[in-house]
Amino acid sequence: MNQDWINALLGGVMIGGAVSLMLLWNGRVTGISGIINGALAPVKGDLAWRLLFIAGLVLGGFVLRLLQPDVFAGQIETGLGTIVAAGLLVGIGTVMGNGCTSGHGVCGISRLSVRSILATMTFIAAGIISVALFKKLGILP
Repeated sequence: MNQDWINALLGGVMIGGAVSLMLLWNGRVTGISGIINGALAPVKGDLAWRLLFIAGLVLGGFVLRLLQPDVFAGQIETGLGTIVAAGLLVGIGTVMGNGCTSGHGVCGISRLSVRSILATMTFIAAGIISVALFKKLGILP
């Protein structure tokens, strides 16, 4: 039996619960780009929770790697330069869009923010167009 939909459902529930707790306990939206950006330009008294949050994201990946290494199986066919360029472009885009998919897509849509709904639609459309274009140009397999 295929368990993929169950894993996706559980992942969604965990993400939804985590962002709800962040909003309730900390009064903040869980936008990863904003958290990282705030850690790079810290305000006094606002750094510790950001660093702990980022460490939790990284540690979660390591724990998953230990518990289910098959999740990370596969080969990346894209060159390191393309991956670095893509990461930089995403970083620039999150600054320009005043948020990322976690902030706008998860937190903003759940709060019925029109700005977040439009931003998420733009993110998805840009992603679809980019992949189609890069495949057509031979940049992606």
